[in-house]
Amino acid sequence: MKYNEISHFSHLQHTLKFEYTEFPFKCDGCKEVGIGSRYRCATCDFDLHMHCALPSSSITHPFYTKCSFQFLSRPPGDTPRFCNACEKDVTGFVYHCKSCGFDLHPCCAKLPMMLDDGDVKLYLYRKVSAACHKCGRKGRSWSYRSTCKKYNLHVACVREMLMESWHDIYVGRGKGRRLETRIPSLKNTLHTHHKKSKGKVQKCCEIAGLAVQFIISALLGDPTTLIAGVIGSLMSRA
Repeated sequence: MKYNEISHFSHLQHTLKFEYTEFPFKCDGCKEVGIGSRYRCATCDFDLHMHCALPSSSITHPFYTKCSFQFLSRPPGDTPRFCNACEKDVTGFVYHCKSCGFDLHPCCAKLPMMLDDGDVKLYLYRKVSAACHKCGRKGRSWSYRSTCKKYNLHVACVREMLMESWHDIYVGRGKGRRLETRIPSLKNTLHTHHKKSKGKVQKCCEIAGLAVQFIISALLGDPTTLIAGVIGSLMSRA
């Protein structure tokens, strides 16, 4: 087996090859959207996020110090479950804490505690008291907050922005439907709650827009500058 190939329990018939793509794909492990690094079987059109292809058998998380999350190939039990980070349904691979009942998508479980592009630093919080820059509400899901503490973005809200454009990413697959590859636009999605001069408000929104690019990159399983740049480029065309 080549160094860039792996065998995986979820796809035993073929090996999976590592590749890098600037186009979205649906991970056949966690059933969520991905972009960037992946392991793929081209013969079967089978894709896995890096986090799903090479999972840890168990993890801990700084937000849940008393929990031990075990990697499962499917959600436990028969009742619907949701991710405690992004609030989206869990339908595939998951990290689950048996004692507390908490669930995390593999990509959400590995969200960076800090995103930094050299100018803007965003820190991940379980809860923040300030309003989200997009929805204007407090609380809700995990949030990324700027160093200056002037704006916050719920992980759930950024996830919703992403899914607004990619809602039907693989619905009707094989029936001639076109794959939607447009990254969600920021137009009319971010609201400012600051009573400041127009220049400062505009700057705040620009920073928030940059933040969205990086958070989307992280949610898609590849929080790299390159992918953030690709997302930013596509967003500017929308």
